[in-house]
Amino acid sequence: MDRLDAIFSPESVAVIGASSTPGKVGHDIFENILKGGFKGTLYPVNPKARSVLSVRCYKTIMDIPDPVDLAMVILPPRIAVKTVDDCIKKGVKGIVIVSAGFKEVGGEGAKIEDEIADKCRDAGIRLIGPNCLGVINPSENVRLNASFSARMPHKGNISFISQSGALCTAVLDFAADRGFGFSKFVSIGNKADVDELDLLRYYHKDPETNVIMIYMEELRFHPTFIDEVKEITSGDRPTPVLVIKSGKTAAGAAAAASHTGSLAGSEAVYNAIFDQSGIIRVDTVDDLFDYAVAFSARKIPAGNRVAIITNAGGPGIIATDMTEMSGLQLAKFSADTDWNLHQFLPPTANFNNPIDVIGDATRDRYENALETVITDENVDCVLMILTPQSMTDAIGTAQAIVNTYNNSTKPIVCSFMGVVDVSAGVEYLQENHVPVYRFPEDAARAMGKLYEATRWLGRRILPEYELTFDKQRATEIVNQCLAEGKTVLGEEDGQELLKCYGFDIPAMCIAGTAAEAVKIAEEIGLPVVMKIVSPQILHKSDAGGVQVGLKTVEAVETAFTEIMESCKKYKSDADIKGVLVQKMVPPGQEVILGVTKYPGFGHLLMFGLGGIYVELFKNVTFRLAPVGRNNARRMVRSINGFEALDGFRGKPKADIEKIEQLIVGLSAMVTNHPQIKEMDINPLFVHEQGQGATVADIIITFDD
Repeated sequence: MDRLDAIFSPESVAVIGASSTPGKVGHDIFENILKGGFKGTLYPVNPKARSVLSVRCYKTIMDIPDPVDLAMVILPPRIAVKTVDDCIKKGVKGIVIVSAGFKEVGGEGAKIEDEIADKCRDAGIRLIGPNCLGVINPSENVRLNASFSARMPHKGNISFISQSGALCTAVLDFAADRGFGFSKFVSIGNKADVDELDLLRYYHKDPETNVIMIYMEELRFHPTFIDEVKEITSGDRPTPVLVIKSGKTAAGAAAAASHTGSLAGSEAVYNAIFDQSGIIRVDTVDDLFDYAVAFSARKIPAGNRVAIITNAGGPGIIATDMTEMSGLQLAKFSADTDWNLHQFLPPTANFNNPIDVIGDATRDRYENALETVITDENVDCVLMILTPQSMTDAIGTAQAIVNTYNNSTKPIVCSFMGVVDVSAGVEYLQENHVPVYRFPEDAARAMGKLYEATRWLGRRILPEYELTFDKQRATEIVNQCLAEGKTVLGEEDGQELLKCYGFDIPAMCIAGTAAEAVKIAEEIGLPVVMKIVSPQILHKSDAGGVQVGLKTVEAVETAFTEIMESCKKYKSDADIKGVLVQKMVPPGQEVILGVTKYPGFGHLLMFGLGGIYVELFKNVTFRLAPVGRNNARRMVRSINGFEALDGFRGKPKADIEKIEQLIVGLSAMVTNHPQIKEMDINPLFVHEQGQGATVADIIITFDD
């Protein structure tokens, strides 16, 4: 038995702070439990009232003669502490604190919340809240509406988690309008104890939950979060998790010294977590419901080939456009399918995909078309569109769709356009759990999300690389840098650290004079690159501090003078250590690798096409360390422009496997040495397949 059962399926509930005054939270929550038809026993607790809604009231929870599973606490923070003590003595199994005034206001409220959480943890009691709406379980065996929402939702197979209580009431109203049902519904508020991961585990084990929806403001991240949620979304019994995350356009962390720091932000962290754990992110509450409806049917396509059947050309074209934008493609019918369609569709019909069965289509015409295409091995899923004409049989067509749907493993999504004329058909489809939408573009987007789940579940999993790193030497380097007060490293002092984790660095040395520069260039071999070395000049190109392709000693001598003059002019007070003379890197595709450390989350890794335009085009992708081969592989392949690395237009393929190995090495480096705050390797020149990659420029920043 799970300890959260006491909160979601209690046999007895005490409302502590129940009120006889309508409009007060303590009154309304008690009334909602009572009128919702709770199957257990309900006790109001209030020392100043004889009864609430004609139910005898108890002065304290200790006065209740029977055991109590769940305590709903609606009291100010200071009084709540004493009440929690009483609950512990009473043997209460779960507590929900609805009241506000705790950690969200800081100060004493935060201290009291921590004190209550510690007491509950020590007693083995699970705690929801404080500052939350409550919990709802519409199951016929429970009928619990322990919230201040007057609406008990329909029973369904979708469970909901919200950090916002106010949003919950709007969601419940929205769900009622769409005939949408829930299995479990909870507002978690301040998350003093129970958080998203606790509820994800609980919902995943719940046989009545097919889909999990989350409204998230801020995630309490656990080190095991990604691995545990990945098991939920792709294990033996995968449960889709849909998240709407607020604050998507809010400014992230202040731009840091590195490209990675300026490109990353809290949203990049969340997107990385969602990508790595298989969570599907959505943008709007509308989309949240649309996709939940599609997933609740527990049918996903084997591939992305969709057949569209419509009785009007325009909506079919709209659906076609949105289908391709959603990662799907129109199926190419077999010869047998084409022949069968010609047997029952009129000559004026369109027999190609999308199939237009013409406006006067009867139930039989729709049914025959659907039965024909859904058995085609070239079709993975079907999108049905119905527009109401005077002769349209919406309910009959819906019945035909349900018959086919129940006898096929392939998903079908529908768009019954309109409101009044198609309402009976829409209602019939909803009752039989067939996804139906008002507009074809919504249906196409939902099917696209189903295919996204297909790709996640069918993702390729390769054995991990067997790489060896010199962790001991790297630790010595990091400790020495910190002991010497070095918080920023460039190529000269950072190269050895990178070598410990598999990076190839060209020969280099710092010159203090033009003559030294010439001598170094002759020793390491021309051509060379020259770069300014200064802790105050991190983006060297901006200062005129880089010259490349220097093929003669005369060019080296001239470059030294020009670089020094340019950088002194750019930043007169800069501490210039000299000019780095570096062996010219062989040609290759420029990419960037980077790291930014986020408190509470860890190190965020970045990969993208590199060079001077990385911040302009922002063509990068992120993952949270640690990552292995498979995440590195997906990371590289997920950027726009991956084709540039993969032999585009006959060009030689880049050494993609080396990039993936270096990402794994970078992940190991920041995991082993958490003192690293930021890092940019830009550019990393990736050579032809099998020839590796060479670091051309680096910045490494340590925590103070």
